[in-house]
Amino acid sequence: MPAPLDILYRGPLASCNYACPYCPFAKRRDSRETLRRDAAQLARFVDWAEGQTRRSLGILFTPWGEALIRPAYRAAMTRLSRMPHVRRVAAQTNLSWPTAWLDACDPGRVAFWCTFHPGETPLERFLDRCAELDARGISYSVGIVGKREHLPALAALRRALPPAIYLWVNAYRDEGPNYYRPDDLAALRAVDPLFDINRTGIRSRGRACATGESVVSVDGDGEVRRCHVVPARIGNLYDPDFEAALTPRPCPLAQCRCHIGYAHMPHLGFREMFGAGLLERALPPARHDAMPIVERVR
Repeated sequence: MPAPLDILYRGPLASCNYACPYCPFAKRRDSRETLRRDAAQLARFVDWAEGQTRRSLGILFTPWGEALIRPAYRAAMTRLSRMPHVRRVAAQTNLSWPTAWLDACDPGRVAFWCTFHPGETPLERFLDRCAELDARGISYSVGIVGKREHLPALAALRRALPPAIYLWVNAYRDEGPNYYRPDDLAALRAVDPLFDINRTGIRSRGRACATGESVVSVDGDGEVRRCHVVPARIGNLYDPDFEAALTPRPCPLAQCRCHIGYAHMPHLGFREMFGAGLLERALPPARHDAMPIVERVR
């Protein structure tokens, strides 16, 4: 029986309904042809996944923009969540969409990696969406881009979210390594014990990583790479001999600064710490004190 496989899927869709100033895809619009092609490629991927009944699959949609405002992605997640061999189907999202479609999903298999963007939506509306996930028993994490002006919103978000929800912070790097003051760092670490790993990255060259072996990045054409930040192609998902491409590969990069990359480095222990919530970045409540990982990195 083939080994379990996690797939990070990113099609050509790059449009977003938000206008975050720190994002290159803010208010970007895809052409009708791009949307049509994206939907067709997504349908092909879901059909492929349905046929993988001998393999346990985990799927994370990692679009450039916001995918779940598109009916095709909602339908794909619904269908995938009902496949017995798909243990988890998750998506990165701004949570701006209506939630009624979730009633057709298996709540134990669908999950979300949610990002709150201050200035794009009121905190109360975002929290209402989170409450709707809670009411359905759906796993999710919440995060924010760690700009200094976001610190008050981050504090309010932490106070309002259920304590069981992991609140992560992605480091803001556009203004250089001295962007954060000591008091900023203290506030960010108090909320997210893994923040320093994201801020400084991991020295990764030559280190073991599950990407390319049990975790792969797939684009709309089915082209497979080990992860989003290593461009070398290793195969195509739809080739009959695709499984031959899955083999252990040490990391070729000097540094990994992306959570969906370094989360798969065995020496950090993220898979053990996050457990079933690894794809959606949902740290179990008992693991919110993540100092063992932080100490292992230093």
